[in-house]
Amino acid sequence: MTVLEIASIGHPILRRPTITVTPEDLAGAECQSFIDSLVETMRSANGAGIAANQVHNPRRICAIEVRPDNPRYPYKPPQPLTILVNPRFVWTSEDIYRNNEGCLSVPDLRGDLMRPRQAVVQALDRTGVEVEHHFQGLTAGTAQHELDHLDGMIFVDRVTDTRTLSTWGQFDEHRRAQFEQYIEQVVKETT
Repeated sequence: MTVLEIASIGHPILRRPTITVTPEDLAGAECQSFIDSLVETMRSANGAGIAANQVHNPRRICAIEVRPDNPRYPYKPPQPLTILVNPRFVWTSEDIYRNNEGCLSVPDLRGDLMRPRQAVVQALDRTGVEVEHHFQGLTAGTAQHELDHLDGMIFVDRVTDTRTLSTWGQFDEHRRAQFEQYIEQVVKETT
């Protein structure tokens, strides 16, 4: 496994829709090794998710995982490692919530945007088996964030009020406590 370089906002690969992974490609040793490195990169950066194009790879693959000890997102509920290959939304709820998001490709910046509280995603797992995931609350937001990446979008494209943009440090100092209280209620209402 290798920790891969993460593309930063402004790099063209982040704006290109990713390409469908064929069953033959997915079954190959190179693709399986890439998935291992994608996960290692996400964990090394303390991310809650990562998309292949964030590490300069055009494949339609992303990973989502929230470990209980993640210092970047201590308020997110745990999520076991989930690999999504060729994911697509089947359904998203009309019930939305305000999320404050950051991104590994947009270092040290966060902002508010609206996300559906629930999302159903169909995909292949890393072995090529068709799966369907029902995501709720913050995890639904993470899934939407990663699928946005796969479609060439970045969270800043969805920020509803640019006055909410802040560095991580300023968020921690001025908004984190209030956001954590709010998001705790969102999690309770969604579970």
